[in-house]
Amino acid sequence: MLKKLFLLLVLVFPIINADAAKPKKEEPIEHLTEEQIYSELKKLALVFETARDNFVEEADERKMLEGAMNGMLSALDPHSSYLSKEDFKEFNDKSQGEFGGLGIQITSDKGAVRVISPIDDTPASKAGIKAGDYITRIDGEQVFDLTLNQAVKKMKGKPGTKVKLTIMREGEEAKTITLKRAIIKVKSIKYEEKEDAFSLDDEKAPKIGYIRISDFGATTTKELHDALKSLEKKKVAGYVLDLRNNPGGFLTAAIDVSDAFLDDGEIVSTRGKAKTDIERMFAKKGDLANGKPVVVLINHGSASASEIVAGALQDNGRAIIMGSKSFGKGSVQQQKPLGDGTAIHITIARYYTPSGRSIQNEGITPDVEVLQSKLEVLEKKESLFSEASFKNSLKNDASKKKDSKKEDKKTEDEEEDYLNLTDEEKDARDYQLQRAMDMVRAMSKMGQKNIENKSSDDKKEDSKKK
Repeated sequence: MLKKLFLLLVLVFPIINADAAKPKKEEPIEHLTEEQIYSELKKLALVFETARDNFVEEADERKMLEGAMNGMLSALDPHSSYLSKEDFKEFNDKSQGEFGGLGIQITSDKGAVRVISPIDDTPASKAGIKAGDYITRIDGEQVFDLTLNQAVKKMKGKPGTKVKLTIMREGEEAKTITLKRAIIKVKSIKYEEKEDAFSLDDEKAPKIGYIRISDFGATTTKELHDALKSLEKKKVAGYVLDLRNNPGGFLTAAIDVSDAFLDDGEIVSTRGKAKTDIERMFAKKGDLANGKPVVVLINHGSASASEIVAGALQDNGRAIIMGSKSFGKGSVQQQKPLGDGTAIHITIARYYTPSGRSIQNEGITPDVEVLQSKLEVLEKKESLFSEASFKNSLKNDASKKKDSKKEDKKTEDEEEDYLNLTDEEKDARDYQLQRAMDMVRAMSKMGQKNIENKSSDDKKEDSKKK
């Protein structure tokens, strides 16, 4: 089962960076003999003793040994690591839907710390941190060349205390922001019935079921079933499943989410070390969305379990995938407890979509690419060339003189800070969401026409028989 690695008080989701993960032609591994392994282990013990006895300051043996184990596992891949008792406990606390920290998922990238995505409604998201941002300093101290665990420990702290992060974003100057640590209560799903933000005729505009999944946790399946049950009662025309900036989570949750929209078909397969080590997961009978159109929104911050859902619905022809290419994290991690409260987190397999595509380093390519854009009105309310523009045109006796001050005030109001906008106004500015809703409506209308045409054809056939 896929598990996220939440270390200490900050949610961490290690991801392979693109450069490090590019396939390389390597020489076949020359395995050591038992005798050679024993000899190297003796050398490791000798290094430990020599370093402990000769280091200029008093050595911390536990820290040295944990570092050695972490180094051993990180040599395999960036996802594998050693979990101390504290790390292991906090991982399990997070799996129950609550943890302490900033609400930010990070990864190591070329010696720096890169943001995968902030979690909705957390200190990180409220501070405006975005997927792709780089954290270069923590409380003024540089993070370059620190291990991911070391960076995490510097961000850890008691809820209510503050931490300063220096953020770098492409095309912008570095900025330092102060965040207050908090207990993060993760609610995987938000849902609502959405209307067209630009519609002038509410009665004719079909309602869209909007479901936002921020991560795949222990409660995701139940929350999704509740959401679909509620939205189906409202007779929505179709669904937008928003997986943008969702870093993943439990494999079982990803399977359940996919299954909720499928009647049958393969969802995902995992393939391990041995050629015969293949496990396939299939959908059970029962589409909880009753066959209604589904558009899945993804972006560069959609990873792992998000990609499993997007790939399953795409390959089974159940949904249109829209947005930008996903992250490309297609490996499976599992915890192996060591019996003393510690554990190792290790990569055991790769994910494949139903058509046999590997997600690793490739990600999910959307059916319709829609990059997040700023909506801009290109056509003015009044043309420079119209009847009114002629010098001697007749005036309209009923027209009222415009108040230029009111017009200026209206323009200022429209440019207010995004954070102060209502949910409806934010929806109107979410270009990807608006295009997804348009697609659901179009698919719904096409489906209705097909039903009407089939009904008409059936009636004609019955008439011929008579």
